[in-house]
Amino acid sequence: MGESLDNGPGGVVLTSVDALVNWSRGQSLWAFPMGTACCAMELIAASFSKFDFDRLGTFPRPDPRHTDVMILAGTITEKMKPAVRRLYDQMPDPKWVIAMGNCTVSGGIFYYDTYSVVRGADEFLPVDIYISGCPPRPESLQDGIVQLRELVKAESLSKKRTYDRPATLPRERDEDR
Repeated sequence: MGESLDNGPGGVVLTSVDALVNWSRGQSLWAFPMGTACCAMELIAASFSKFDFDRLGTFPRPDPRHTDVMILAGTITEKMKPAVRRLYDQMPDPKWVIAMGNCTVSGGIFYYDTYSVVRGADEFLPVDIYISGCPPRPESLQDGIVQLRELVKAESLSKKRTYDRPATLPRERDEDR
């Protein structure tokens, strides 16, 4: 984040306001879990002590007005789309979205057989992190949150967020190859 305490003059940390604010935002992402189908089960499993999201500073909250991150997990239908958008609009700025699961990312297996399934959350929301899988493992969600923390730390307070940046996908691990 900045100079260490030992290197700074008089025990003072030297850093920029951007680095300090983004460090604190990245360390305490409060998540609004929005589970609409099967992936919600993996989202629930991700909150168990085996995966321990608390150590990443990510705490689930039931109210979108107190959260930074919306985690969309599962199939989104056309009828559900306005409700999801309304919940997203209730979140305070700055806010981020994680699309978890093939159905949320691209409509999944239901998109081709059903008229009412949205092709992907990015049709109506600015998605920051995409996590594919049917359903994705909790480790993938952890990796997505770690990548979101890095994305948050790289932002600047002086520039307004734009949503035309390229999609960020979780890294492949060596054991997945």
